[in-house]
Amino acid sequence: MAELKITKDNFEAEVIQSKEPVLLDFWAVWCPPCQMLAPVVEEIAAEYEGRVKVGKINVDEERELSAAFQVENIPTLVVIKDKKAVRTAVGYQSKEQIKAMLDN
Repeated sequence: MAELKITKDNFEAEVIQSKEPVLLDFWAVWCPPCQMLAPVVEEIAAEYEGRVKVGKINVDEERELSAAFQVENIPTLVVIKDKKAVRTAVGYQSKEQIKAMLDN
């Protein structure tokens, strides 16, 4: 399963009601570190398929969601488990760092 585009319209169904943990990637087209992180997040989505849902949130298009998660710098990664944000990382993260966020 590829990454999902998360919007305020599908947030409830895809994130809040998700049975599996969700990794949210807050990003923007104009952000070089976000572009560097994109292929890493894509690999995580493939490796964790069926165990973790991966969603991408464009901060320019989804200002309400960005504000709700107090995203001030991007990229920002947030892990949601049981309807709650349990881990957050700001800035470029290596694949190993992201896996550690998901596995712990």
